[in-house]
Amino acid sequence: MIKIDHNFCKGCDICIESCPKGVYEKADVFNEKDVQVPMPVNIDKCIKCHLCEMMCPDQATFVED
Repeated sequence: MIKIDHNFCKGCDICIESCPKGVYEKADVFNEKDVQVPMPVNIDKCIKCHLCEMMCPDQATFVED
């Protein structure tokens, strides 16, 4: 399971860019900071490499094994 804490996300898109399987896309959802947040849309492609989690500067992304 992949979780993104929208309260911490600043919309830098690092998770989108770092994912080798294209799991994330920009959502039509905006957080309290008026930032368009990423959403995991291709969860079945996730290989649980945790790159998105490691690269997130705001610690907003969590990948559960």
